Amino acid sequence: MSAMETSALPHRSAPPSTFGEHLRHWRQRRRFSQMDLAHVAEVSTRHLSCVETGRASPSREMVLRLVERLDVPLRERNAWLVAAGFAPMYRARPLEDPEMASARAAVQRILECHEPCPALAMDRHWNLVMYNRLVPMLTAGAAPELLQGPVNVLRLSLHPQGLAPRIANLRQWREHLFERLRQQIRATGDAVLVALLEELKAYPDAFGDTPATGHLALPGEHPGVLMPFQFHTGHGVLQLVSTTTVFGSPVDITLQELALETFFPADEATAAVLRGLLASTPD
Repeated sequence: MSAMETSALPHRSAPPSTFGEHLRHWRQRRRFSQMDLAHVAEVSTRHLSCVETGRASPSREMVLRLVERLDVPLRERNAWLVAAGFAPMYRARPLEDPEMASARAAVQRILECHEPCPALAMDRHWNLVMYNRLVPMLTAGAAPELLQGPVNVLRLSLHPQGLAPRIANLRQWREHLFERLRQQIRATGDAVLVALLEELKAYPDAFGDTPATGHLALPGEHPGVLMPFQFHTGHGVLQLVSTTTVFGSPVDITLQELALETFFPADEATAAVLRGLLASTPD
């Protein structure tokens, strides 16, 4: 990250333990003064100060109001509730849990319905959790160690022994992924994502050079909505666009953190190739 980005993330020598430490950490991360937060949370500045310093205990309703105003991730909201003496209210069950069978089936159905276009689902650390039949055809040829679980989609995409040599617009795609990762870091402060970004930035590009800086725009790019993805295959260069969908489940952490990456053909030639690839794939 740049010096500016680093300075935007408050230094934290140890994870917060008390409710006041959680409150102070996320208030500073969101760049709220106590007065600003008191105003949007509709509480007096004096009372907020007492809660932050531990001289007063928050009610459950106050905890939920503060995490909502500060847009605290669901995973962190449980920690706030526990620190304040309340039971956690957000579940975090893995997709393999029997009680998640209906949700898992729904996600798989979405991915299958997207065929003949590639589509995949990732967890909060960009690890591949589900995909449709087109994805293995595009990842074939990557170094075997990059395809062993858990498969990290960013590492697979940008590693010189992964998909990077086959991405025609690699510099643009890399900057797009870096910006998405930076946004996640700003929103969550996740140390795993910080380490992942530093790892990816150290990769040389597919041709052995130091990664270039700066964003290279291409026709069809709509930042935050659609991103061109040009991929070399034995059938020529596939002209795709990518978009990301997230679930806004208010009660389940696993689903709230799940992201679907879906690709669409940008021209009829690419659509025809994808149809042919799917036809050659065993059911």
